[in-house]
Amino acid sequence: MAAGNEEAAAAARADFARHWQEEFPGEPAPRMELGSVRAMERELERCRRHLRRLQRALAEERFKVLYLEAALARAPPRPPGSAAAAPAPRRRPPAAAPRGSSPEGGSDGSSGAEDASSADFNYGADDYDAEGNEEPKALPEGSETMPYIDESPTMSPQLSARGQDSGDGVSPTPTDGLGTGGERDAGKGLEMRKLVLSGFLASEEIYINQLEALLLPMKPLKATATTSQPVLTLQQIETIFYKIQDIYEIHKEFYDSLCPKVQQWDSNITMGHLFQKLASQLGVYKAFVDNYKIALETAEKCSQSNYQFQKISEELKVKGPKDSKESHTSVTMEALLYKPIDRVTRSTLVLHDLLKHTPADHPDYPLLQDALRISQNFLSSINEDIDPRRTAVTTPKGETRQLIKDGFLVELSEGSRKLRHVFLFTDVLLCAKLKKTAVGKHQQYDCKWYVPLADLVFPSPEESEHCPQVHVIPDHELEDMKMKISAIKSEVQKEKANKGQSRAIERLKKKMFENEFWLLLNSPAIPFRIHNRNGKSYLFLLSSDYERSEWREAIQKLQKKDLQAFVLSSVELQVLTGSCFKLRTVHNIPVTSNKDDDESPGLYGFLHVIVHSAKGFKQSANLYCTLEVDSFGYFVSKAKTRVFRDTTEPQWNEEFEIELEGSQSLRILCYEKCYDKTKLNKDNNEIVDKIMGKGQIQLDPQAVQTKNWHMDVIEMNGIKVEFSMKFTSRDMSLKRTPSKKQTGVFGVKISVVTKRERSKVPYIVRQCIEEVEKRGIEEVGIYRISGVATDIQALKAVFDANNKDILVMLSDMDINAIAGTLKLYFRELPEPLLTDRLYPAFMEGIALSDPAAKENCMMHLLRSLPDPNLITFLFLLEHLKRVAEKEPINKMSLHNLATVFGPTLLRPSEGESKGHLTLASDIWSHDVMAQVRAELVGPGPSPCQHPEGFTGLSRWTRPCLLEVAAWGKLAPGSSPLSGPNPPPICLPQVQVLLYYLQHPPISFTELKRNTLYFSTDV
Repeated sequence: MAAGNEEAAAAARADFARHWQEEFPGEPAPRMELGSVRAMERELERCRRHLRRLQRALAEERFKVLYLEAALARAPPRPPGSAAAAPAPRRRPPAAAPRGSSPEGGSDGSSGAEDASSADFNYGADDYDAEGNEEPKALPEGSETMPYIDESPTMSPQLSARGQDSGDGVSPTPTDGLGTGGERDAGKGLEMRKLVLSGFLASEEIYINQLEALLLPMKPLKATATTSQPVLTLQQIETIFYKIQDIYEIHKEFYDSLCPKVQQWDSNITMGHLFQKLASQLGVYKAFVDNYKIALETAEKCSQSNYQFQKISEELKVKGPKDSKESHTSVTMEALLYKPIDRVTRSTLVLHDLLKHTPADHPDYPLLQDALRISQNFLSSINEDIDPRRTAVTTPKGETRQLIKDGFLVELSEGSRKLRHVFLFTDVLLCAKLKKTAVGKHQQYDCKWYVPLADLVFPSPEESEHCPQVHVIPDHELEDMKMKISAIKSEVQKEKANKGQSRAIERLKKKMFENEFWLLLNSPAIPFRIHNRNGKSYLFLLSSDYERSEWREAIQKLQKKDLQAFVLSSVELQVLTGSCFKLRTVHNIPVTSNKDDDESPGLYGFLHVIVHSAKGFKQSANLYCTLEVDSFGYFVSKAKTRVFRDTTEPQWNEEFEIELEGSQSLRILCYEKCYDKTKLNKDNNEIVDKIMGKGQIQLDPQAVQTKNWHMDVIEMNGIKVEFSMKFTSRDMSLKRTPSKKQTGVFGVKISVVTKRERSKVPYIVRQCIEEVEKRGIEEVGIYRISGVATDIQALKAVFDANNKDILVMLSDMDINAIAGTLKLYFRELPEPLLTDRLYPAFMEGIALSDPAAKENCMMHLLRSLPDPNLITFLFLLEHLKRVAEKEPINKMSLHNLATVFGPTLLRPSEGESKGHLTLASDIWSHDVMAQVRAELVGPGPSPCQHPEGFTGLSRWTRPCLLEVAAWGKLAPGSSPLSGPNPPPICLPQVQVLLYYLQHPPISFTELKRNTLYFSTDV
């Protein structure tokens, strides 16, 4: 073990020596302890201390050089012929570039013009933090947390003015020459005050110009906000530009007061009161800082949803300084919003240096002291409120690598699904997994791979054919798991309500987390492929195209910059991976069991959505929308409109019913349909249609839980999609109310309809099934995918009216609408097809374990149905079997079909259910709960095990139970759901229908001929 550690340390030292030689050719590499993370942390701390000392010394020497340059520039010329003297230095030694700077601009993200035109002093915000850690502030672009404000002015400012005959920073000369001896010493401090103020005044002018540029679009935006076509709402404008006008007015007044004092410099001039007043107005900055993150997020969302605002915010024109050759420079709104935060630090640095060069007996001294105290207290209070985490890490070359986005994604690696934490930095995509650590130990990430963004490409659909294909988990397995999770969740709530033991609750929560983790891992099926042009490809699986689009757009936005390819050394990779833990913004796996008890549980029930129309497209296209909602911690696509061809203003007016399972958000994506056959993929879940826009709204329970429709608009990249929605709770959706209608077919008893039609099976059932088998039996997701609600309602009206054009309408109608009409017919029956009376008997019969007993019982129950119900059920049964035969094409297995139809065919009406259970919500979970309890705790007492239990059973199941006591045959402590491969948990209604679907063909005449008469004697 020790030998292995020594080898690793030697390899790390060799790697460091190689990088050192590249940076400092010919210089021997210093010895450093790199054998472990702890050793490297000690070395890092030692280097930081040394660097602070050197920085201080460098600042002092630089100050001496600049002062001497300024003094010698006004010194009297030496007479010709006099002894040669060293010429006055015209060039100062090149200073180290500020950390985080780049060839394009300064360290704070501004353009180079600002640095080039600063008159005297450049008060950089990049410095060490209060603890002495060398962590420069990151640029705000893409940042998800507040920037940390440096409150420790430990470095002297740098003079960076242009000389008269050299571009290399000769400081400007004082208007009055410095005397000799005592005069020079006495005037030194006051002259340096002027230099400090001159530099600050020049940067103040630039700052005011930046604030003006930020305010310039505000007035026209406000003017359009009250028109019929606003770019932004007044609320959005107020949020983005919050307090900017106040800050501008404060600094404009300060500049106008300070400027004449500096221009007409006099040693007796006082200006401490101006800085004291400026410091006293820092409360405005507190309000700005508190709103800063919200302002950035609002600006980003508005840019995504409104093309006009996006163009405005990308190129704001900042006026150049008076003596600058450049009249304007272009800066983004995001960069300008960061300027006030940067300015607070700079003002504090100026006060620090003014005090240094102000005599203690000068009238300004106490005023500047007071201003500095206020400023430092302000910065301290701000930093207490700001999350101390940084969003950036420094590379070995001193550049800033900022975290832009992170999140949990499922990677398909070596044929299996793995949950990864993916980190997108400004120049690299890193895929990591959290290491398993002992309790109390510091958690760390293990890097699985990384791709520099300069080398990252998205393979085309044609290229993706060579990538591994995605194995999709069958829908019925996912649905089974969801029902199992819901049942455990109900059990947890019940335990809490009854103040159950915490150990039992924790056991249930652990089981729920395991199931949710399985669902999170196995649900995603949309491929997100990335490729390293110098190496291999990687495949992630996502459940939401919205999320895939977000990742793709974030990467492509960063790739627009001038990125360079690179290879990380083992030490660099270790440092970067080590930073991920403190930089991450997503801390928990997105499962509902990770939610706090006080968090919103979301909505459960059915959301009715009408997608009306869209406008704002630049040119005609084939357009459609999809709807996504979050369910069990992740987003899934739930509905899709028809394609509206060749238009700029599609009018869909389609209604959908979406089941919500703890949902909190609704997403709408607008696509342009791709009909190019060369781009279409073969059965690999790839979505090749182009996303034209996407948007999201929160589902406010109070807003949607009304009987009336709530109309809303989502804005996306200049496109506006109009839609309406209303919510129905699960309790209400399960109600069956007997119809008083005597005409039509919907809501009328099946016996009444068949008698009126003189048929054995209702006409609507026969026609819908015939049409599905004619042209929909190979339709992917038939009966599972929702039809358009307006089409279904139109068909309902036609069947109710017995319109002669029914057949013509059926032949023209979308097949999913016809399938939806059939489901709606069975759902609206005043009594379910398998009847209220037999509901408890079916529940008891399906629970039997002995095959012979179950066969006798289930067949006897069928024989007990009224003839119209039985014949219709058998007719439907054979149809569903024929649909399932096409499962390789339509993806609808027997289990899928049983899941769709089971709860519809076997469900008590509202009136009858009161005899069995009090609430519809109880009906929903009661049957599943018993099974889950059996799996988690072991079987409880069953009426089958006790003679007295028979009194509670219906007369339909008692004869079957006499043949075999199903639970009595189980070993103690076991259950029908235990064992290495327990059957999937699903609703008993689903199990009942699945039983008959898996049964050999059942004939009506054979059933009636083989009627059995059971004894009811015990």
